[in-house]
Amino acid sequence: MQALWQKYKSILAYLFWGVVTTIVNLASYQWLSTGLHWNFEVATVIAWFLSVLVAYFTNKVWVFGSHYTTVKAFVVELIQFFFYRGLTLLLDMLIVYIGVSLLGFRSPLGQFIVKIIDNILVVIANYVFSKWLIFKSNEKMMKK
Repeated sequence: MQALWQKYKSILAYLFWGVVTTIVNLASYQWLSTGLHWNFEVATVIAWFLSVLVAYFTNKVWVFGSHYTTVKAFVVELIQFFFYRGLTLLLDMLIVYIGVSLLGFRSPLGQFIVKIIDNILVVIANYVFSKWLIFKSNEKMMKK
C-alpha cells in the first residue's frame, strides 16, 4: 500500500488541489458576477486569475514540491505557470467552440458533455505542463 501511495501521491494531490482550485474559480466568479453584478467577462477573467494563482502555490508546494533559491527562479516559474495555464485556457475555449458551434452540441446536456470532455483534456494538459515543463525545468535552472 505504501508503494502505491508513493507512486500516485502527486497525482492524488494534484486532483485534490484541482478541486479546491475549481471551487475558488466558481465561487469567485459567482460572487463577482451575481453578488457584485460585474460583467460576466470581467468576472471570468478575474476568477481565472485567482484560481490560477491558487493552483500555482498549491501545485508548487504540495504537488510538485518545487523549491527555488532566488527571486529570479520564482518569477520565471510563476510566469511559466501562467503562460501554460493561458495556453490551456485557449485549448478550453477551442474545445468548447468546436463542440458547441461546429459539432452542434447546443443543448444544455450537449454543452455539459462537451465541458466534461474539455475539462478532462485541460486537466491532463495542465498536469503534463506542470510536471515536465514548469516545475521540472526550474530544477535545472536553480542548479545553475
